[in-house]
Amino acid sequence: MSPLALASPASLKGVADSASAAAHLAAGLRKHVTAEELPVADGGEGTAGVLHATRGGEWSTVRVSDPLGRPVTARWLALPDGAAVVDSAEAVGLPLVAVQERDPLRASTRGLGELVLAILAEQPREVLVGVGGTATVDGGAGMRAVVGPAFRGARVRVLCDVRNPLLGERGAARVYGPQKGADPDAVEELERRLASLSELEPFRDLPGAGAGGGLGAGFAALGAELCDGASLVLDTIGFDEHARRADLVVTGEGTVDRTTFEGKAPGAVVRRCEALGVSCVLFGGIVRDGVDARPLSGRIGSAAEDLAELGEELGRGLLERA
Repeated sequence: MSPLALASPASLKGVADSASAAAHLAAGLRKHVTAEELPVADGGEGTAGVLHATRGGEWSTVRVSDPLGRPVTARWLALPDGAAVVDSAEAVGLPLVAVQERDPLRASTRGLGELVLAILAEQPREVLVGVGGTATVDGGAGMRAVVGPAFRGARVRVLCDVRNPLLGERGAARVYGPQKGADPDAVEELERRLASLSELEPFRDLPGAGAGGGLGAGFAALGAELCDGASLVLDTIGFDEHARRADLVVTGEGTVDRTTFEGKAPGAVVRRCEALGVSCVLFGGIVRDGVDARPLSGRIGSAAEDLAELGEELGRGLLERA
């Protein structure tokens, strides 16, 4: 019987979504062994797509405001069990804003509020909100202004892809503001604005409060439950069941560093495999901080080729050890 490998990458941000990355890896693996594709996510962009791939469901679209107030079409997923899933990045994602336009002092989560409001109108059993990949650092102020009383009584779980608090050196402004276009002065202004939101004070130090530019704390202030996004997704897609049958699991993301083990899906996959006693290889388009992972070439245009070559190499090694 041929050895079985499980291709379970997260997305390579800006290069390949998790499903494409899994397909490229699996193509290489299948030159030597049997391979299954099971892409993973953690609450960052693409989470709804990962759940759709394993659970099915129906997509709907809504016209909402992007981070700068322009109209954009956003989609959300109705799962067969009556739950709704939405990626915040659909409405307020960083890719919606051109590099030269990025300004978290102006960017608002209002469009996400419009999207959540449309979902709540459909009366889902619960709403799962992924908060990663946003262009905003407003603590969910725009979202909360729109949603208002409609949130009362709704069951909402927030899938956090990081565990950072709202404020401080590890907070939303100082850690993620620069990624969203904030210079040092803007970072300090964003920190001041977040600190001034008294309604968020009781939730500032919750794990994930700083996720999505403070969306974690913003949703918590409305009564939502903050969850470890990677764990929830892995449980929902039945990762453990698939991994137990595998001889090797391959996971990774665009940049692997210490934060990979602070809420990201590949870090959760590595830990699950350790607990299950299953061999696991972690890769990164770029590898930093001395993390034990296989680096790819780092060239954006060769990601597909890199992944296929890595899969072929790992498949060959697995077959030789069988």
